[in-house]
Amino acid sequence: MKKKYLSIDIGGTQIKYGLFDRSGNLIEHNHIATPTRGQDFLKAISKLVAQHLDTIRGVAFSVPGRVHPDTSVIDFGGALPYLDGLNLKQVLTKQFGDELLVSVENDGKSAALAELWMGNLLNEKDAAAIVLGTGVGGGIILDGKLFRGVHYQAGELSFMSAKNGSEKYGTYGSAVLMIQKIARHFHFSDLNDGATVFELINRHEPYAYQIFTEYCQRIACLILSIQSVIDLRKYVIGGGISAQPIVADTIREQFYQLLHHLKLDNNGVTPPAIVRAHFGNDANLYGALYCLLSSQVKLKEELTYV
Repeated sequence: MKKKYLSIDIGGTQIKYGLFDRSGNLIEHNHIATPTRGQDFLKAISKLVAQHLDTIRGVAFSVPGRVHPDTSVIDFGGALPYLDGLNLKQVLTKQFGDELLVSVENDGKSAALAELWMGNLLNEKDAAAIVLGTGVGGGIILDGKLFRGVHYQAGELSFMSAKNGSEKYGTYGSAVLMIQKIARHFHFSDLNDGATVFELINRHEPYAYQIFTEYCQRIACLILSIQSVIDLRKYVIGGGISAQPIVADTIREQFYQLLHHLKLDNNGVTPPAIVRAHFGNDANLYGALYCLLSSQVKLKEELTYV
């Protein structure tokens, strides 16, 4: 009997994938570069599934863009426009048969589900996950459940206005663009060399640390905007850069400074907890898996077992 599951997280620069057992344990973890063309993307996904077909019972996807929960159709596609209108469930079912279980969930919502399932939002009733990457993803938990919104786009933080409406948070709050700005200043051959950039940040190199602090202030402003409207208890910070403790710590510091600057720290806004996501950059993989398990009535026993 096939007892494993393949979880695939589609990002703007990388496609990460993980092979899980029925208890939610990550067995295999790897990544490939995200293709720039839709045709090449489908070939890459089909190849990944085919490589694991003999051992997996289902495939779970975390994707950018709005996902219709009933149809699995993706709208917009974020940094990957070729995802717009794509139904991955239909494509894979046609290719591999309907015995292969397939689910598709938005990346920010996947991160929130992972943290709610087994992470730093466990047992939280009102909270959110903020995922810092190519854009800014998000997932909102209200009354212990994922909040999707009327049009299934709740948590699309990349759409929020920044700089008096001249920019949106998808670019203004992009961790990738922040890293590239620092890398370009120091003439790195690889502008996406986040590890070396954070070496500079962690030792407080003046230019790198200034750009990073300004970036964290932007995310703190974003959190304040959300907090003013829905008053959550906790925020978890995810995405690749969240593996660096300085990220959540500095966002928290900037949030408190922002409250003080706006004179909201006494009788204004009650500060929420701001912590690093338990699953870090793998949150989307776990959350997508949770979505697959919880959406299948026949898998309730396995979900309870986990």
